[in-house]
Amino acid sequence: MKIGKYAKTIVAAVVAGATALTVAMGDDTLTATEGITVALAILGALGVYVVPNAKDRQSTDAP
Repeated sequence: MKIGKYAKTIVAAVVAGATALTVAMGDDTLTATEGITVALAILGALGVYVVPNAKDRQSTDAP
């Protein structure tokens, strides 16, 4: 397994989780709702890796 293939995905998940955690810890406590928000931010970033890129379609509209 080459880490380079997954590097952008891992960085995106870490940054999303850290950002959500920074906001959640603004009052020095982590509630269950805030924990779920952090988890969903991480899963959302990882979900981007799962969805394939759209294939290029040639436009049929000619000027």
